Amino acid sequence: MERETNYDRFPVIQIDGYKSDSCEGWSRILEKLRIPFTSGRCTVCLDCYPGVLEETLTRTLVEGLRPAGLISTSELFKSPLDIERLLANVLGEDPVFGRMNSVEIADFFDAGKLASARERAEEWNLGLLLIVGTGASLVSAEPDLLIYADMARWEIQRRQRRNAIGNLGADNLQESPAQKYKRAFFVDWRAADKLKKSLFDKIDFWLDTNGDIPKLVTGRAMRNGLQQVTRRPFRVVPYFDPGPWGGHWMEEVFDLPRDVPNHAWCFDCVPEENSLLLAFGSTCVEIPAMNLTLLYPRELLGDAVFSRFGAEFPIRFDLLDTMGGGNLSLQVHPKTQFIRKHFGVPYTQDESYYLLDAGEDGSVYLGLKNHIDRDGMIRKLKEAQTSGRCFGAEEYVNKFPARKHDHFLIPAGTIHCSGKNALVLEVSATPYIFTFKLWDWGRLGLNGFPRPIHLDYGLANIDWDHDTDWVRQNLINRIEPVGEGAGWREERTGLHASQFIETRRHWFTGSVPHYTLQTVNVLNLIEGEEAVVESSSGAFDPFIVHYAETFIVPASVGEYVISPIGRSARKRCGTIKAFVRLQNSDVSL
Repeated sequence: MERETNYDRFPVIQIDGYKSDSCEGWSRILEKLRIPFTSGRCTVCLDCYPGVLEETLTRTLVEGLRPAGLISTSELFKSPLDIERLLANVLGEDPVFGRMNSVEIADFFDAGKLASARERAEEWNLGLLLIVGTGASLVSAEPDLLIYADMARWEIQRRQRRNAIGNLGADNLQESPAQKYKRAFFVDWRAADKLKKSLFDKIDFWLDTNGDIPKLVTGRAMRNGLQQVTRRPFRVVPYFDPGPWGGHWMEEVFDLPRDVPNHAWCFDCVPEENSLLLAFGSTCVEIPAMNLTLLYPRELLGDAVFSRFGAEFPIRFDLLDTMGGGNLSLQVHPKTQFIRKHFGVPYTQDESYYLLDAGEDGSVYLGLKNHIDRDGMIRKLKEAQTSGRCFGAEEYVNKFPARKHDHFLIPAGTIHCSGKNALVLEVSATPYIFTFKLWDWGRLGLNGFPRPIHLDYGLANIDWDHDTDWVRQNLINRIEPVGEGAGWREERTGLHASQFIETRRHWFTGSVPHYTLQTVNVLNLIEGEEAVVESSSGAFDPFIVHYAETFIVPASVGEYVISPIGRSARKRCGTIKAFVRLQNSDVSL
């Protein structure tokens, strides 16, 4: 861990123009919002993403705007018990998994209360009527002013963990953070995203209350700013989280605060949960990165990817740090047919482990040993779950040494986990929540309780043919040369033929030509201090990336070039790039 980098934990995307379209601080925000209401009848809707502190927001706006009338959508919802009944089949009894569904924000409202509120809004003629809360736009379809208070999902999770918020329409403030997250993941966020997507073209102002200082930006600036993002490389805002197996590599290399026991994860490209920092002049606004996918999916993903996955970002990059930590849980991901049948998800979490770094004893558990006693393994896993006995994983599961720049491919159904003393760049498909733990090495989670084991699910999905011989032949360092030029060479490193993601590695001391070929590219600088991403036609400003940073190149970018720069000039650099596999996978990218 001798390497230190300029890893940017708060990457800001500067938006061209619109400097006068934003402001920060309540005094300036209220001044901007007062302009339309100087006289006569006026309806203002402030729709809120679940997790926004609505009571605080309402109190501030009432004090600042002095409305003649107020409607709070939280008073229009069904009872918490009725909402529980509504969601029972979606959430089920499992502590981790629910089912994808068609629940919408409108389903949370009591039909009679909503009808009365709509009638009141339609007949309003007494001055300013303020409608606040999740689903406010459903009360007044055409307000004079529509404001959307957005919220980054990582901030929502922080609020859940300190019991500052419950779930939408629920009386569950004291419920465990894990249960709140599950309900938000399967219900609140998906329903809210559907509504937000329908409002994008109508929103007059976006309100950011993630931090202590609120920010406001016009809807016009936000829409045009996000469109600019689709024409250049960019990074989402990474976030870091501890875990029972977490290590300390990222603390040292990324200079993270030592305010938690360890740092197990870095989510550096999960647009469904990461955020974007957009700078409009001197005002920096944080919004969910998912907004970009929802608003401009074709420009970001490309037509072929959009037609296959819809407005969903299909590729996920994250870091798993076990340096000075422990093994991940022994696990397996569901096969496609299983995840469709049981959870309503159209595709599964195929993945791979790329080793950014490893200790001398770094390892990866992958696949089953040849000729194991299957019944004996199942019996011992069940005994470990029911009696607490130790499961001898190495009797049944291969343990391979892991070295820096090794690449292990992990199709769904393959039993696996990272061992201790490894820094893994996990390249996978997006359905990341569906991990079936088989054995967690007899340890407790950070909350002092055992983490959920899903042995029945796991055993139903293990591919028993993925044994030592098959794994060695198919899943470890499947490196193939693809192309080369002056100062660079390109290799295919995976993924397995059954997986829809392909990865390419470039080693370079000079400039490397890349082509998106109308599919979104996700890259990480796996070697070298820094590099620059440029447009050969000057279509975007040079974009600097640092060691271990993940970045996204939208499909609409087309051609781009990556070169060493600064301290990396004339030294060997490397990137790994993932994209949705094309029909002609031999093309140099």
